[in-house]
Amino acid sequence: MDTKTTESAETIDKTATTAATATTAKTATTEETAAGPDSETTGHAAVDDGADPIDELRDDEHDGDDEDDDEDAASGRPEATGAGVGAAAAAVVSAALSVVALTGTWTGKVVAERETLVGQIKTSGTGTPAQQISEIYGDAWHSTALVNGVFALLAVIVAVLVLTLPRRPVWVRAIAVAGAVLGGIGLFLSVGTYFDLFLSLPTTGS
Repeated sequence: MDTKTTESAETIDKTATTAATATTAKTATTEETAAGPDSETTGHAAVDDGADPIDELRDDEHDGDDEDDDEDAASGRPEATGAGVGAAAAAVVSAALSVVALTGTWTGKVVAERETLVGQIKTSGTGTPAQQISEIYGDAWHSTALVNGVFALLAVIVAVLVLTLPRRPVWVRAIAVAGAVLGGIGLFLSVGTYFDLFLSLPTTGS
């Protein structure tokens, strides 16, 4: 009788212990479930509070630009290469045109000789000395100055166009600046010569 009573008491104790353990596990699971979203929300809030959205956006844009530049450099796009070669060629052309404007051209010489011949035809036998000077020499000098001025103006225009292009190498910009400066000097001298600002035509009394 005592043995049966003892076994019944042990069975009741085991049942109570099992029920208490299950209740504790359910309670812990419920608490973790309830606290999980709040914890994750709190963690995200902390991360969001610690970072500036504007800075993150700027960083993303810079990263994208760097990646695009790396891709362009790695792929060697023909568009970028062609633009660089074109700008370099234009800078060299500008410098060459400015030098031509300062030293003179074959075209200017031909135009001057033509004006001289026309002046001789106009004043042959009937022209006064002043007319001969103006028609034969003055027109030839002015024609030469006009041709050189055109070359100088072209040099300045090409140089300015090269300088306005973005992301050009330093040496290209240096050549373009030299072309612009020399072209400006040639244009100044041509205008002064054309309008007789530096040297006037000789007169018959001199």
